[in-house]
Amino acid sequence: MADLRTRHKEATREAIGTAALRLAVEQGPSGLALVRVHDIAQAAGVSPRTYNNYFSSREEAICAFQADRARLLGDALRARPAGEPLREAVTEAVVEHFTRPEPDRAGLRMIMSTPELEGEALKAFTMAEAPLAEAIAERAGAVADDLFPQVTAAAVAGAIRVAGRHWLSPGSGSFDTVLRRALSHVHMPE
Repeated sequence: MADLRTRHKEATREAIGTAALRLAVEQGPSGLALVRVHDIAQAAGVSPRTYNNYFSSREEAICAFQADRARLLGDALRARPAGEPLREAVTEAVVEHFTRPEPDRAGLRMIMSTPELEGEALKAFTMAEAPLAEAIAERAGAVADDLFPQVTAAAVAGAIRVAGRHWLSPGSGSFDTVLRRALSHVHMPE
């Protein structure tokens, strides 16, 4: 259980990230340059100095929610029942982790349609691969730096990104459904 200070830091980070994404969506992809640190800090109820303690760029702040979710995916897999087959455990962990709540369509569209933000999101998913590979290795009885857990983690991260992009298309269905379909193409033992 996180102590009060840790929870406060997490809440501050979340407030800044939420404010940054909201302001970015309001400005739209062509107005990203208009989203200023001062405005983000003010919208989050913090000082610019506090903002700078949490984020090194506005792109990082805008993508914070996605980045934080991605980093915790390994923990979500570890929380699955021990006897569950790897494919099922990974699928259920990813679906639960990324669909509850369902992503903000406008925010995801903003991130996916702005090269600077898409690059930041890609960086976050890449950083999340190592913790996910460790959790896959633990579950499969493998070594984390072997190819199987690393490639599987990268494929899962790729499937999540592709599912997000596909979900933005009209008539694609729920994110849960699209995510399950994308993950079904990742080769994992049953």
